[in-house]
Amino acid sequence: MEHIKADILQAGKELFSEKGFKDTSVSDITKAVGIGVGSLYKYYSSKEQLFAEIFFAEGDSLKRSIFDKLDLDDEPVKVSKQIVQEIFTGVRSNPILMEWYNLDTFIKINKKLDLDETGKEHHDFSYRFFIDLIEMWKDKGKIRKDFDSNLILAFFNSLQYIDLHREEIGEQYFPEFFDYMVEFIVRGLE
Repeated sequence: MEHIKADILQAGKELFSEKGFKDTSVSDITKAVGIGVGSLYKYYSSKEQLFAEIFFAEGDSLKRSIFDKLDLDDEPVKVSKQIVQEIFTGVRSNPILMEWYNLDTFIKINKKLDLDETGKEHHDFSYRFFIDLIEMWKDKGKIRKDFDSNLILAFFNSLQYIDLHREEIGEQYFPEFFDYMVEFIVRGLE
């Protein structure tokens, strides 16, 4: 039984990567696995739930790979720049993670799964990672303690919205734009 769930996850990952969330149907996934549609619903209540599980796994994998490259003893500006660059590079190179930038997909999944109820840290893989890092920097006196950690996270989260508007801002300014924004954020916290 567990191998069926693993097969569903693998087929879902391949099809969502290849065709995108919108153009992948439950029947496409079950056909690839060689099971009936009803069998998929024994494991997942919806296509959205399957996609969310795959998305979170991909995000966690990216987060682990970034974490493994970091020297947390480096200065916060350097570490933050590296994290932001690695996140944006990793997301842009992963079709499943890129789906989160598709507003229609995000709204549909959020509505179906009510992700707002689970909190931002559960549907934005960088949040938990940043909060732990921010708390560590506060404890070590590398950044000010008087700033609420969630406010600091909001500063970093705003970079995602800037990334959505790269074309309007001007592609020629990226990735330098992010480097400066990260530096401005972190220097303001010292």
